[in-house]
Amino acid sequence: MSILFSSITLGRQVLDNRVVISPMCQYSADEGRATDWHRIHLGHLALSGAGLMFIEATAVAPEGRISPDDLGLWSDDTEAALTDVLQSVRKYSPIPIAIQLAHAGRKASTPVPWAGGEFITVANGGWQTVAPSALPYETDDTPPIALDEAGLARIRNDFVTAAQRAQRLGLNVIELHAAHGYLLHQFLSPLSNTRNDRYGGTLENRMRFPLEVFDAIRTAVPDDLPVGIRISATDWVDGGWDIDQSIAFAKELQRRNCTFIDVSSGGLSPQQNIPVGPGYQVALAERIRHETGIPTIAVGLITDPEQAETILASGQADMVALARGMLYDPRWPWHAAAQLGAQVHAPKQYGRSQPRAYKDLFKPG
Repeated sequence: MSILFSSITLGRQVLDNRVVISPMCQYSADEGRATDWHRIHLGHLALSGAGLMFIEATAVAPEGRISPDDLGLWSDDTEAALTDVLQSVRKYSPIPIAIQLAHAGRKASTPVPWAGGEFITVANGGWQTVAPSALPYETDDTPPIALDEAGLARIRNDFVTAAQRAQRLGLNVIELHAAHGYLLHQFLSPLSNTRNDRYGGTLENRMRFPLEVFDAIRTAVPDDLPVGIRISATDWVDGGWDIDQSIAFAKELQRRNCTFIDVSSGGLSPQQNIPVGPGYQVALAERIRHETGIPTIAVGLITDPEQAETILASGQADMVALARGMLYDPRWPWHAAAQLGAQVHAPKQYGRSQPRAYKDLFKPG
């Protein structure tokens, strides 16, 4: 029996299989509001047969957007727009839906990728960014403002309010974004956090604010609602955040009823040197899983069904997540199930599409 297509339980949520659709920024929102693009994008991925689908990184405040066109969940308007999209998706798909709550910190105020990636100044329609320390991501960027106690309290509250909105939306899983060089990752890494107060310096201090945010979300939602986190397990820069610090962080999260850890890497520094290749981050997920016991999601150039099956069968991770591979092949779970001799859920409208060789591919009902 395929492990990839076996069920797994996260808190109160049972996933039909262990294929996860990663959060993928679409840069297609209107002042934070979900649009018809999200209805199309999430709608067709919801028919993929995956076990869990993430909505893209969703900003908890306007200042926390990567670009002006990022999705948000900070107001009644943004909540209503996402409600409308989710109603359409749920009408035709039972797939569990997760959301990744995010704040970009010093990596905010940039154009959408297809328009070029240079920082947008306030004079050109951007906004003042915030961070643990007044250190820009790129040398030419406008320096962020170092957050004071009031700013930290405001952002903690923004995350909590967004989590409560997510719960109201009936979302099945919440993930806190502490990876890819965004705000919470900026607090963790000594390359971006040079504070000399209780939020900087030692590992304990650098972990403090991300853990406070996690604690605040965990307290604000039911105990059995799955709340996990995405981390960059290493900066891939000498003297930066690394796997040993990530394991220490994971052990603190374990004490706080963290349901899973989604293990990525990099994104904090332009000086990163990433050894990109198939499954290049899987060993990071494996170490965290083995040293903490927390369920992990492996992600990063996992494209082949046998590769995904081997990752799970060898105990390197509990789930695998696909991003670009799923965009390229939105029916990847169908094809993987066919290759591995498993079954997936598919909409009845597509029932006649089963190839003759895989006549039992779709689960009945």
